[in-house]
Amino acid sequence: MVKRALISVYDKRGIADLARKLESLEIEIISTGGTYKLLKDEGVKVISVEDVTGFPEILDGRVKTLHPKIFGAILADRSNASHNNAVSELGIGTIDLVVVNLYPFTETIAREGVSLAEAIEQIDIGGVTLIRAAAKNFMHVDVLTSPEQYEDYIKLLVSTSNNIDRAYSRKLAAAAFAGTSSYDIAISQFLTGKNPQGVEEFASGAFAGNDIASLRYGENPHQKAVLVKKNFDEVFEVLHGKEISYNNLLDINSAYDLISDLRRFGTSCAIIKHGNPSGAAVGKDNFDAYVKAFASDTVSPFGGIVTFNEKLDFNTSIEVDKLFTEIILAPEYDEDALNLLKKKKNRRLISFKFLSEEFETRSITGGILVQEKDTETADIGKLNFVTKRKAAEEETRDMLFAETISKHTRSNAIVFAKDLKTLGIGAGQPSRIDSTKIAVAKAKQFGHDLNGSVAASDAFFPFADGITAIAESGAKSIVQPGGSVRDSEVIEEADAHDIAMAFTGIRHFKH
Repeated sequence: MVKRALISVYDKRGIADLARKLESLEIEIISTGGTYKLLKDEGVKVISVEDVTGFPEILDGRVKTLHPKIFGAILADRSNASHNNAVSELGIGTIDLVVVNLYPFTETIAREGVSLAEAIEQIDIGGVTLIRAAAKNFMHVDVLTSPEQYEDYIKLLVSTSNNIDRAYSRKLAAAAFAGTSSYDIAISQFLTGKNPQGVEEFASGAFAGNDIASLRYGENPHQKAVLVKKNFDEVFEVLHGKEISYNNLLDINSAYDLISDLRRFGTSCAIIKHGNPSGAAVGKDNFDAYVKAFASDTVSPFGGIVTFNEKLDFNTSIEVDKLFTEIILAPEYDEDALNLLKKKKNRRLISFKFLSEEFETRSITGGILVQEKDTETADIGKLNFVTKRKAAEEETRDMLFAETISKHTRSNAIVFAKDLKTLGIGAGQPSRIDSTKIAVAKAKQFGHDLNGSVAASDAFFPFADGITAIAESGAKSIVQPGGSVRDSEVIEEADAHDIAMAFTGIRHFKH
C-alpha cells in the first residue's frame, strides 16, 4: 500500500496532475527543489525534503536527497522485523513510491558546442541513486521514471484499492534499471569519446535487460547489426546450420507470420523470398502442400525459406532437399528427415512454436513505431458480396485463402489462387495495376491457367481498371476490403464481367 511518495523530477510534464491524484488518495507527498515549488504553486499539499531530513540542500543542489532519512525509508525491507524496528526507532518511516526522472544528459551532449563543464553538470547523481534504491526494493516500493507511466499507474492504484500487484512493481523496476543503464552508458561513451551510436553499445543501452546477440552484419555487409531477444529462444530453436543473418531473420519472421495464419486451412506450406511469398498451398499432406507451393513459382524459391505448419516427414524432406534453400522452418522434424537435411552444412534448420504476440515495433529516424499486430483475417461471416453473382462454396474458400496470402504480401499486393494454392503473386508495386500485371505474368510464366481463379487485393481498388485487368485474366471472383469512393464503379465493372466480388472491410497494408 502506498502511504508516502517522494517526487523529484526534471521533466515536469504531468507531475502536478499526478500529485493531485496521489493527494486525493490520501498519500503524503515529499518533494525537492523546483518540483516542490511547482507543486506548492499548484496548490498541492507537499512536504520539502529539507523538512524531512532537517538538512538543507548544499553544493548548489548537488546534494539534496542523499540522506539516511530518505534512503532508509526507501530501502527498508518491510518483511524484515529488524528493518521495521530501525525505521521506527529512528523516526524515519517508509517511502512507498518514488517518482524521479533524470537530468537531460543525452540531450545536453547532443547540442552543438556543449562544453565538458556543461555536460558534467547534467550527470544526475541523486536521481539515479533514488531510482536504483526504489527499484531494488520493488517488493515494497514502486518507481515511476517517465510521465508516460503516470496515467496507467493511477488507474491501477485506484482499481486495486491501493494494493498494486508486485508483478507490476517488478516491471516498473525493470524499466527503471534499463533507464539508468542507458543513462550510464551514454555518460561512459561521452567521457571515453566512443561513438554513442555504435550498434552494440546502443542496443545495450536502449534495450538493457534483454539478451543481445551479435550478427555477422546487417541488411548489407557494411552495416553492423545485433538481435535483441525478447522471447526469441522460446519461439525458435536453431537445430542446424551456419549463423543466421539479419535478412534471414526478417524472412523467418515473414514465414512464421504467414504459416501461422494458414493453419486454419489445414496442412500448409509457404515459400518466402525477400519477405514476400513466392508460393503457398494447402494440401492433403506436407508433400502435396510443398509440391503445389513450389509449382506456383519454380524460380524464386532458390535461396529462399520453406516453411510448414506440421511436423516435417522424411518423404517430404527428400523432395525439399532437391532445392537449395537458406532455411527450412517447421514445428518439428522426423528424425530421419532431420538427418537427411543436415547433410547440407550451410542450410539452416529451425523448429518453432506457435505463440501469439500483441504488438510489433519498427524503428524510424527519430523514434520507434509501435502498433498492434495485424491479427485480423476474413472469414465467411466477413465476406459481403456486393455483386449480382455470389461465389460458390469452393470459390469462397479460395477467396479466404487468397486474402490470407495478400495479407502477408508487400503492398500493393494482388494474389491469384485456385484450389487452395497460389497461381500468381504481384507484390510491392506503387500501382495496383502493376501488381496485377506482374501476378498475371508470373502465372503465365509457370503455366498456370487463371480461368476460374480468385483474386485478392490487400486494399481497395481505386479505379475500375483493376477489375478489368483481373477479368481479362480469367478470374471469376475477387475479394478486397472495399471502401473506395469509386466502389460503385468497381462493382459495376465486376458485374459487367459476371465476377463475384466480396468486400471484407479489412485492409492489410504491409509496408
